[in-house]
Amino acid sequence: MKDFFALMGTYFAPYRKYITITLLLNIFAALMNVFSFTMLLPILRILFNVNQQTYEWMPWTWNHFDAVLINNFYYYSQHAVETFSPPAALLIFGGALSILTLLKTSADFGGAATLMPIRTGIVRDIREKIYRKILNLPLSFFTEEKKGDILARISTDVNEVDASITSSLESIIKNPILIVVYLTTLIVISWKLTIFTLLVVPVLALGIGRIGKSLKSKSLLLQQKWSEGFSQIEETLGGLRIIKAFIAEKKMDDRFTAVNNLHRRIATRVAVRQSAAHPVSEFLGTVMIVVVLWYGGMLIFSGHNILDASVFIYYLVILYTMLQPLKDLSKAGYSIQKGLASMERINKILNAENNIKEIESPIKIQGLNSEISFQNVSFSYNDTKEVLHDINITVRKGQTVALVGQSGSGKSTLVDLVPRFHDIQHGSILIDNQDIRQMSITSLRGLIGNVNQDAILFNDTVFNNIAFGMENATQQQVEDAARIANAHDFIMEMEQGYQTNVGDRGCRLSGGQRQRISIARAILKNPPILILDEATSALDAESERLVQDAIERLMRSRTTIVIAHRLSTIRNADAIYVLQEGRVVEKGTHDELIALGGYYKRLNDMQQL
Repeated sequence: MKDFFALMGTYFAPYRKYITITLLLNIFAALMNVFSFTMLLPILRILFNVNQQTYEWMPWTWNHFDAVLINNFYYYSQHAVETFSPPAALLIFGGALSILTLLKTSADFGGAATLMPIRTGIVRDIREKIYRKILNLPLSFFTEEKKGDILARISTDVNEVDASITSSLESIIKNPILIVVYLTTLIVISWKLTIFTLLVVPVLALGIGRIGKSLKSKSLLLQQKWSEGFSQIEETLGGLRIIKAFIAEKKMDDRFTAVNNLHRRIATRVAVRQSAAHPVSEFLGTVMIVVVLWYGGMLIFSGHNILDASVFIYYLVILYTMLQPLKDLSKAGYSIQKGLASMERINKILNAENNIKEIESPIKIQGLNSEISFQNVSFSYNDTKEVLHDINITVRKGQTVALVGQSGSGKSTLVDLVPRFHDIQHGSILIDNQDIRQMSITSLRGLIGNVNQDAILFNDTVFNNIAFGMENATQQQVEDAARIANAHDFIMEMEQGYQTNVGDRGCRLSGGQRQRISIARAILKNPPILILDEATSALDAESERLVQDAIERLMRSRTTIVIAHRLSTIRNADAIYVLQEGRVVEKGTHDELIALGGYYKRLNDMQQL
């Protein structure tokens, strides 16, 4: 339970009010349960004519309160029998038993109902916390983690927490209260017999504890294996075209079947171990009752007048009733162990460190006044091999600077450093002579517009995709941005115009249409700094012409960094930097680099050929 409260304590804090109410209701229910069982004593005495001695009323006093309470209870019971006759007294006591049971069940219901806002709220809070953390984590985190594994944690693992931990909340809160109340009652009835009973309880606890010892580790392995399966499903959905093209259905099926069968074997072991809890606790509980029954019977038969027969039966009823919350609590312990394994996997995301941090009082930059400067910039992922080495580039306000080079030369990584998607290890990136690490991340990224090779659209309307991230954008502003991006005409031809849903990742649109909507989004943002990453490389000739025209309109009066493989699109750039294996090997205008006769000229000649 220590691990449980350490991991889940913060999630319970907002629901203290509900926890207090459910605690009070469960205490009341437990007391009503004990009092309802107390009604059995006069009923048993009337039915079996047990120990019909005469009781006299005693004044209430705190000295020997328990003895006075028992005496006066029997006095009133005896008075009821003498006044109303035994059958009528039975009816009175039965009615009292019914009323107490109604109060008890009502409190039980109230306690369970009060738990529902806690249970559903905790699951909601965990999901929201994971999602916010995903939004805040740097891109480097997701290059190291499988997308399917992250999806499994926010879905399967959270569901397991719901099924295992939050569903056990009632047992965790209710059963300890019942056990304490029942145990107190047993001590009041006979502390000697209760001490003997407590000597038997550790045997029960030991038997149950041995079953759940390795349940947490098995459950953790179970969730890990299902994450592998989830990752394969996600990869299959993303690569279905390639799988079919290469006739690899059998290969993928065999991979998934192997993971699925291993998951089944582990799940079977966990389920069998968990299923053993009830029969083992049932057997050990019955053994305990038998031992107590034997011991109590021996005391009664030997003439030790510690209890009369009806009180002993009442004692056994309370003891047997106490076994159920003990068993439920042990069962909840198994479920919690499974849930804690899932919480550990969830916490791998929640506790992941975000190394992109702001200083305490960051500079809020309003715009670009002079230049962007890369000074001796070096960068590596995970402090391994350097991807960029000693980069020095200056982009003055209003200029268009192009980055060219082979795939893997570090072009995309370099532009990702400007909005601080990653942080450099050496050197500095300056905007208007201010290090970007001293700036507010929100204001820094607010200066930058991105148009990527893979136009990223969301499963929403055309309007919402263009207005994405822009609060209170009007219809006219969105349409004006679409016209500049050469997108307005094809949007109006769609069945619902700007309210047409583009589908998952814009699947209902062509590549050129997706790219033009992406450009319209950047135009609406109206950023002073523009980053174009292979914005036309995946398009046909006609789409490329339309997109290139839209890009030229977008670039007007903006400071632009362009990544391009097609050198024809950057002939008019103010400066071209050629990267090779993370280093700048050449720089100049198009004509200067051609005249230089180096690496850039070879690239140009190959494309001309």
